[in-house]
Amino acid sequence: MSRATFFRQSGWMMIASVAGGAFMWAVHPVMVQEVDRVPLGSITDFLKRFIQEPVSVPQYSLFATLLNLIMWMSIPSNGLQTVFAQQTAAAIDEDHERKLRGTVRSVFSATTLIWVLIAVVCFVFKERIVRDLKVSNPGALWLTLMVGLPILWTPIFGGLLQGRQNFLWLGWISIMAGLGRCVGAFIIVRMFGGGVTGAMAAVLLASAAPIIFCLWQTRADWHGPFEVIQWGPWLRRLVPLTIGLGTTTVMMTADMVMVRSLFPETESGFYAAAATLGRALVLFTVPLAAVMFPKIVRSAALAERTDVLGQALGATALMGAGAALFLTIFPKVPLQIACAPSFLVIAPLVRWFGWCMLPLTLANVLVNNLLARERFRIVPWLVLLTIGYVVTFWIVANRSAGREFLGAFRNVVHVLGCFSSLLLAVAIYFTWRKQ
Repeated sequence: MSRATFFRQSGWMMIASVAGGAFMWAVHPVMVQEVDRVPLGSITDFLKRFIQEPVSVPQYSLFATLLNLIMWMSIPSNGLQTVFAQQTAAAIDEDHERKLRGTVRSVFSATTLIWVLIAVVCFVFKERIVRDLKVSNPGALWLTLMVGLPILWTPIFGGLLQGRQNFLWLGWISIMAGLGRCVGAFIIVRMFGGGVTGAMAAVLLASAAPIIFCLWQTRADWHGPFEVIQWGPWLRRLVPLTIGLGTTTVMMTADMVMVRSLFPETESGFYAAAATLGRALVLFTVPLAAVMFPKIVRSAALAERTDVLGQALGATALMGAGAALFLTIFPKVPLQIACAPSFLVIAPLVRWFGWCMLPLTLANVLVNNLLARERFRIVPWLVLLTIGYVVTFWIVANRSAGREFLGAFRNVVHVLGCFSSLLLAVAIYFTWRKQ
């Protein structure tokens, strides 16, 4: 493929991702920003008549934690978008099309069953979950659980769109999910005072609505003659992909859950603000990997050479370093835009988060490349690194709890940075080692 085509498609996905991510991120200022700090003149005075007070710092901490739990629930389906992107990109004749339709139908049913099992586990351990995460209204937890169903379904359709290189609608789905979440939070939380429970209701609506458009755009891939899926070969591809992609998800989200359970609610709310900015750096560059993946799969299937990895890695490094540098020089600016003045106390941690997340951002591109080529030897090493990270983070966080919170949070972010760097080193080794 031409360099111009790659960057045109990457550019649209970047625009869509930035727009969708901006709306996703805008949920946070919608939740915690004071109306008086919105410089809109007479519009601000008008809004004061309808807008409720922002949620408290402890409530915001809970909201951020529940969002991370949603990402955990998505882990069983993490590999699905990748596998469906692979299978769809390789479906170049009617025989493969029939197999693809059968796979879509079977996996749709299987993910529904997985969600039922997750619901049962949550019901059994509901008291412990509510206690450890300090959930004041259990309704917020059950709404979070309901979000898990469309979250498990979405990668199926996202993989179909990605494999067909239908980046137009793949981008619009991202925008709709973010816009729906932002508008829903504004109406339910700030206009009607719905709190964290209302915020999770907005997330549920925003996650479910795009499924309708996905069904429309992918109809030919699930409707029509099909063959029954052969689970054995399919699972041999899915399991290592799910585990491999799941490790990066855990690396990116486990910190917030552990901080919420070990630190006071107010302090964990400050940490959530810095962590949200740091994770935005990773999510900002995800579209490059999304565009890269099906092109690598197709080039591998046709035995063609491609320089897509170099293009994606170079662009990711440039944008990621630029974002980290911005957070280093202007750590208070995004906090002033997104949060109430009380959150500015966490600004020193924002600098660390930017650079500690950068290696994870680059590693994500390399890991996606390896998994696209079905080079699964890296997966056991990813698992070992992730286990080591979670254990080390828990030990350091547990020992740091009760101390001055900025110093304690700096310690745990250093753990994240060290293991992100190790992950990048492992990904580099497996990318350029001899086969």
